[in-house]
Amino acid sequence: MIPEPNTKIRIRQKADELFTKYGIRSVSMDDIANALGMSKKTIYQYFVDKDELVEAVLEADIHQMQTDCVAIAVDARNAIDEVFLSIDRVLEQFRNMNPMLIYDLEKFHVRGFQKFMEHKNKFLLQVIRKNMERGLAEGLYRDDLNVEVLAKFRLESMMLAFNIDLYPPSKYSLADVSKELIEHFVFGLASQKGYKLIVKYKEERLKQAKHETLSGKTK
Repeated sequence: MIPEPNTKIRIRQKADELFTKYGIRSVSMDDIANALGMSKKTIYQYFVDKDELVEAVLEADIHQMQTDCVAIAVDARNAIDEVFLSIDRVLEQFRNMNPMLIYDLEKFHVRGFQKFMEHKNKFLLQVIRKNMERGLAEGLYRDDLNVEVLAKFRLESMMLAFNIDLYPPSKYSLADVSKELIEHFVFGLASQKGYKLIVKYKEERLKQAKHETLSGKTK
């Protein structure tokens, strides 16, 4: 039997959905097969083992994240708008994400974790640097910033939200913690002009959230 490309994509997408919700370790190949209504043998026609499936999921996710980052930078009106568009994306992505995901990746899927770290330490670091340089050029960030020091600080601080000892999932939302950390960071970068813009964007999103809540109640 010739493997179907669409089936391979379906397997990867279902695995991604289950890993995101439950973490990687707690999802077995049997769980994925059952969720797809196919045999485990069929999955092994496309992926040699769980490691290979995890790497395929990660590669697709990294590609999507990088595409999103580039699009956000292009669409943003300014550096602070770029940060808030990124927050919107983070809230969307992290709302139903299990914070154990990164821990499981590091402990049980070394090659996948190495790919994630390469994405983080190269691509994401460059995105943060470029945003800071843009903010400086636009007069929205303080002109005394040390871009190299603070870009690396932001890169590491984003991982704090995944620390389940610091922010146990029973008490904290991954999305909300990530949002707070990003906002705290951008407030620290801001010039007076930038501060006013941050407050404006926060107020706009608060009004939008209230409107959506009221709209939901009236339906």
